[in-house]
Amino acid sequence: MTATKRAVVIGGGIGGLTAAAALHLRVLRVTVLERAPSLRPIGAAISLSPNALRALDVIGLGDEIRDLAAWQGDGGLRTPGGRWLSRSNAEAAAARFGGPLVLLHRATLIDHLAARLPGGAVRTAADALLADPGDRDRPARVRTPEGELEADLVVAADGIHSAVRATLFPDHPGPVYSGFTTWRVVIPVPGADFASHETWGRGRIWGTHPLKDGRVYAYAAAVTPAGGHAADERAELLHRYGDWHHPVPAVLAAARPEDVLRHDVHHIAEPLPAYHRGRVALVGDAAHAMPPTLGQGGNQAIEDAIVLAHHHDDLSAYTAVRLPRTTAVARQAVKVARLNLMTNRAGVVVRDAALAALSKAGPALFLRSFDGIADWRPPQPPYASRQTQVGER
Repeated sequence: MTATKRAVVIGGGIGGLTAAAALHLRVLRVTVLERAPSLRPIGAAISLSPNALRALDVIGLGDEIRDLAAWQGDGGLRTPGGRWLSRSNAEAAAARFGGPLVLLHRATLIDHLAARLPGGAVRTAADALLADPGDRDRPARVRTPEGELEADLVVAADGIHSAVRATLFPDHPGPVYSGFTTWRVVIPVPGADFASHETWGRGRIWGTHPLKDGRVYAYAAAVTPAGGHAADERAELLHRYGDWHHPVPAVLAAARPEDVLRHDVHHIAEPLPAYHRGRVALVGDAAHAMPPTLGQGGNQAIEDAIVLAHHHDDLSAYTAVRLPRTTAVARQAVKVARLNLMTNRAGVVVRDAALAALSKAGPALFLRSFDGIADWRPPQPPYASRQTQVGER
């Protein structure tokens, strides 16, 4: 009888839990090590596009998440004064991408993913260090406060400042500052009536979107030196965005200082040589952290997880599939950041005029930016990619 293989996942975020659920379905014995005291993430919302939702179909979770879609009407891109540069709607997005875009709180997604795992699979308050990546002839070893674990596969989902990545690729420069910082809030905004939108100013952006549970998710970004913080981040937002169009002032009026999260944005500018070494595979931000300007960070982590489970016996195949795609998506996210956070006044005027003209001539830029991304399909049923020559559902 063949012994059940063991997988150890370092990190209990979206990528780590998706990988754990997918590997569990592949009949691996999975242990998730999360250093935080609980799986409840400190964060805000996440946008899931059809590529990630198809990946979640593989573990039976796609339709549960699709049911949480809140965007039903118009939306698009605006100027700080409120003028629409580009308009779209949920129906057009679903038709173009073959499915909806779903915005939900990260904690909700974490809960759904964790429910796919057997009891006892997740250990919280569990610091983990990679002691040995292993090779073909010996297992990998992960050191924990309770002793070492041997594994046929280690999944490093330990985030942008991944200690595992630094161990595997010590000469890699790691993440760099992307040039801007972000603020996020998820709050109820009584009486707020608005179309889902993102607003581009000069060196600043703002987004406001409804969630299924009735709350509002708002985010902002601004070009600013790294390491900056204000004593009152709500006051900082009022200073930067208080005179922007409705519902921005209403959101800021409803927010408390403690509701506002601020984080500098970093990304991996120099791609790694591989996403694996020995018996260890990197997923998500540990492998390819990118700016949030395409909303693809978590989506690409979910794709990683499903592809890794498919190729868990051949990590070189995992790298071959994932490295080119995620590198291309990350580079596109950097290009979009340069566009929507442009600081040159004359350039902003030209940008806005071009966006308005392009939108009149064809699909909104918001939809175009997902071409080649949202149409991705997993390498196994359902929605199997053509390169595997597996029949579609």
